Amino acid sequence: MAGGRRFPLSRREVAAATGVLASYMVGLVGLYLTMPTSDYRFLKLPRTLEDLRILRDHLESYTSDYTLQVLMCYFTVYIFMQTFMIPGTVFMSLLAGSLFGVVGGMVLVIVAATAGASSCFFLSKMIGRPLVFSLWPDKLTFFQAQVNWKNSVAKRREKLFNYMLFLRVTPTLPNTFINMASPIVNVPYRVFFLATSIGLIPAAYVTVRAGTALGELRSVADLYDFQSIATLFFIGIVTLSPTFLSKGQK
Repeated sequence: MAGGRRFPLSRREVAAATGVLASYMVGLVGLYLTMPTSDYRFLKLPRTLEDLRILRDHLESYTSDYTLQVLMCYFTVYIFMQTFMIPGTVFMSLLAGSLFGVVGGMVLVIVAATAGASSCFFLSKMIGRPLVFSLWPDKLTFFQAQVNWKNSVAKRREKLFNYMLFLRVTPTLPNTFINMASPIVNVPYRVFFLATSIGLIPAAYVTVRAGTALGELRSVADLYDFQSIATLFFIGIVTLSPTFLSKGQK
C-alpha cells in the first residue's frame, strides 16, 4: 500500500474535483434564482443549534409555498456536503425532521445521504487515493485487510455486505472514511449502495425524530447518549449474526 501515489493531488485530479464542485455551485445558483425575491441572509450552513433554529423558522413558510425548490435545495446541499466531506450533515438531518416530520424527513435524509455517499464514492474512485492514504493510513490498512478477507471468495460476498452494513449502523468507522475508502479497497458499488441505504436508517431515525422537537434539544451530543450508541451497536451485531451462524455451521 506504500506504493500509492503521494499527496497532494495531481493537476488532473484537481481539475476533476474543481469540475464537480463547479457543477454543484451552478446547480445551487440555478435553484436560488427560482426562489422569490427576498432577503436570504439567513441562508447559511448551520453550525450550532441556534443557527439551525433560525434557519428552520425562516424556511417553514417557504416550505409550504415552494416545496419543490426547498426539496431540491436540500438535496443539492446535502449531497454537496457529503461529496466534499463538509461536516454538519447532522444539522441537515435535524432540519429535515423539523420541516417534514418523521416519515417525510426519514425518506428525505436516507435518499440524500445515500446519494451523497455515492457521489463521494465515485469522486474518490477518480481522485481519492492520495487523500485516503494521507489522511487515514492506519484505518485504511485495517479496512483493506477486512475487505480482502471477506471478498476473497465469491460466496463470501454476503459476509462483505454484512460487514459493510455493520460499519454503517455503528460508529466503528467514520462515514466519511467509509465513503472515501470503499472504492480504494475495491468494495463493489452494489454492496456499498445497499449497505448504505439500509444501514443509515437507524441513525437517520434518531436525528430526524429529534428534529421534530428541535426546540427541546439542548445539544447535538444529546442525540448520541449511551443508550442510543448501545442500541446502534446491538443492531449492528444483529446484522453480523448470519456471518457468525455460517461460521458455526462449518
